[in-house]
Amino acid sequence: MRAAATLEARHGFAALSRALDDLNLTIISEIILAGSINRQDAAAFLCSQAGKPLFPFLVAVRQPLAELISMLTPAPDPKAQASSGKPVTWGEAYAALYEYATGWLGWTPDTAWNATPTEIDRAYAAHIDRLETTGVLVRDKQPATHDPVEEITEEQAQAGLAKLKANAKRGKQ
Repeated sequence: MRAAATLEARHGFAALSRALDDLNLTIISEIILAGSINRQDAAAFLCSQAGKPLFPFLVAVRQPLAELISMLTPAPDPKAQASSGKPVTWGEAYAALYEYATGWLGWTPDTAWNATPTEIDRAYAAHIDRLETTGVLVRDKQPATHDPVEEITEEQAQAGLAKLKANAKRGKQ
C-alpha cells in the first residue's frame, strides 16, 4: 500500500508502465526501492548491478515489476455494483483504504502499509459482510417508497390554513 501511494503520487500508473516499456532505469529503481520490504536490501541489490551491462538487468526485472504495478490497484470486486458517485483520485482511494484498514479493521499502520490494496479491500468487504450477517449492520436494500400523496382541493387548503391561523392566534393570547 505504501508503495502504491508513493509511486502513484510521484509518477502515476501510466508513467510507471511506460517506464517499464522504455527501460527507464531511474523509475525502475524507484519501483524496486518502494516495493521492497527492506530498502537496504533493495539498495544493495541495485548497487550490485553497478558496472554490469544494464540491458540484461532491465529485461530481467521488467515482468516482475509489471506484476507488482498491477498489484498496486485493488482487483475488481465481482460483487461490486456500479457507483453513481463522483470519481475519486488514487490518492483519495488509498487514503480511504488506509482508513478502512486502521479504523474499521483495527490493523496497525505497518500492517496497513505493507498490505496490498486488494488485501485491504477484500478484508474490509468481508468485515462488512460479517457485520451484516450478524445483524450488527443493517442496510436498507429496498428502494425508498413513498406513500401516495392525497390530493386536496383549493377550498380544503384554504380551510386548513384558516384553522392554523386561528390556532396560532389563540396560542399567542
